[in-house]
Amino acid sequence: MIVILKYNSGNVMSVRVALQRLGYTSVISDDPDIISKADRIIIPGVGEARSAMNYLRERNLDSLIVSLKQPVLGICLGLQLLCSYSEEGDTRCLGVFDASVSRFPEGAMVPHMGWNDFVSLNGDPLLRGVVVTDDVYYVHSYYAGVNQFTTAVCDYCLPFSAAMRKDNFFATQFHPEKSAGKGELILKNFLEL
Repeated sequence: MIVILKYNSGNVMSVRVALQRLGYTSVISDDPDIISKADRIIIPGVGEARSAMNYLRERNLDSLIVSLKQPVLGICLGLQLLCSYSEEGDTRCLGVFDASVSRFPEGAMVPHMGWNDFVSLNGDPLLRGVVVTDDVYYVHSYYAGVNQFTTAVCDYCLPFSAAMRKDNFFATQFHPEKSAGKGELILKNFLEL
């Protein structure tokens, strides 16, 4: 069972439709029992860090998420929430990745929106089959800097983490569900881990 985490963020249906195109069914849920029994969990995201974390804490999902042993994929805001802290709303996040999330510097056009590439650093299985010239779709005003968990880097006025991994937790700042064939390949890689 694939669970798409419900936490009052946007883009949930885009992820569900992308999974359907790949032939997979999914459940959208914030029920701890359902999430605990899932084979895969996706934390999608278009939203704001503080309100998202408030939703997770009110339902005790923050402690559940960090204890999960099955593969988890955070997308965009999902990546940021898996970090320890976000400048957005001065928010303490989940802390899976010991990394902070910052707003792009003054003078940068925000959000960083549209197609851009990334460079994979270590051949992470999530990014198998994707090459440097392949563009993926981004829309974000906050970023996690390059850190020990970074598996791919994008450069938009400064280098930032396009993808991250720690153990069973994977994350992308870009939106694979909106990134056409290459995004579908990344989702397929996650579902077949």
